Amino acid sequence: MPRFFPLLALGLVSAAAVSAAPASWKFQLGTGPAAPGFTAVAPGAAYADAAGYGYEPGPSGGPVYFSVKVPEGDYRVTVTLGDARFRAVTTVKAEVRRLMLERIATAPGEFLRRTFAVNVRTPRLSDGSEPRLDGHEVDAATHRALSRDWDDRLTLEFSGENPAPAAVEIEPARHVTTLFITGDSTVTDQPAWPGSSWGQMVTRWFKPEVAVANHAESGETLKGFLRERRWAKVLDSIRPGDYVIIEFGTNDSKSSGPQNIYPGQDFSETYAPAATTYRELLRRFARDAQARGATPIIVSPSARRGELGPPTSLEPWARAAMAVARELGVAGIDLNAMGVELNRALGPDAGKQFNDRTHHVEYGSYLQAKCVVLGIRRAGLPLAAAITDDFRFDPARPEPGPADFRLPRDPGRRDAR
Repeated sequence: MPRFFPLLALGLVSAAAVSAAPASWKFQLGTGPAAPGFTAVAPGAAYADAAGYGYEPGPSGGPVYFSVKVPEGDYRVTVTLGDARFRAVTTVKAEVRRLMLERIATAPGEFLRRTFAVNVRTPRLSDGSEPRLDGHEVDAATHRALSRDWDDRLTLEFSGENPAPAAVEIEPARHVTTLFITGDSTVTDQPAWPGSSWGQMVTRWFKPEVAVANHAESGETLKGFLRERRWAKVLDSIRPGDYVIIEFGTNDSKSSGPQNIYPGQDFSETYAPAATTYRELLRRFARDAQARGATPIIVSPSARRGELGPPTSLEPWARAAMAVARELGVAGIDLNAMGVELNRALGPDAGKQFNDRTHHVEYGSYLQAKCVVLGIRRAGLPLAAAITDDFRFDPARPEPGPADFRLPRDPGRRDAR
């Protein structure tokens, strides 16, 4: 649990900090009196809605969860990490296991400040309605209660070898670019270890100028995103200059499932044929994004475990996705081809990326996220200027190798609060 550290001695508090805008939050975590401008939060102080901040329950000996009640929007978060007496290694995630900071090491008495952007959302649209988040037969209120991705709190998770969060500062980020992500279970913020997706790892590779809003959900399809008004929620949130990643195909290819049923006469098939409906819906999503002033990025569905093709099981949808990107003149990232390249490059270790045939563990999602970031750079998008300085990747020589990949085990949780 965090211990007191001398904010004043570190020079982190100034007259400007004391007169901070009302819409900012500053917390000193641990024991001891709070420095001017900061609210002291004692170890174990439980979250209370009336106070609007506090620790949330987690597994014994597992990560520490700290939440702050905030309105929907993008936030710039600055954490101070370190301990006066002990060496510490701290990994920071946000909301539902979105990787923000990876293994930040501090020596005894050393304190480091790091800043990143976090997107917080609720199901409500600007007209007061809500998406029909019923893909798994739960209404919006239930969905919101079950997932940190849809509540009114910004939640930070601290884990690692003697994790040492010392302070948290939060302020609205009014001038960041938001990268919206749409997709299915291979993209969503997976709630529990060992499952993981690239959508919750890609946050690691962007500077604080970019907030990632991952709207992907397990089981989803292009039709399902329309039917459940998830796409309406994305469009309602977009601002000119934002980006929208569109990555579907894994479930669109299936011949059954509620997310492949669309009311009325349009798209009446019980799946989305790669040559027709799938392409038509991709065009619709891309053009909708452009109409809001955003830049669409079409991503093909990734290759599955053991696939060394072509061909791959999802190749028709992958080829269709890239064809639509070329047709519309928008960025396209062939994650399917990159997935094959990873499988080949890792050889006997390729299976260590996967939880099953289709879904990834953290190692695999980490590599998948690097593929997507590399694709953004290769496409020459202005967004690439916000990629972190330490990003390096070649799918033909993937690093880290499985033996070198080390994130603290993160059990996650999905209990209603």
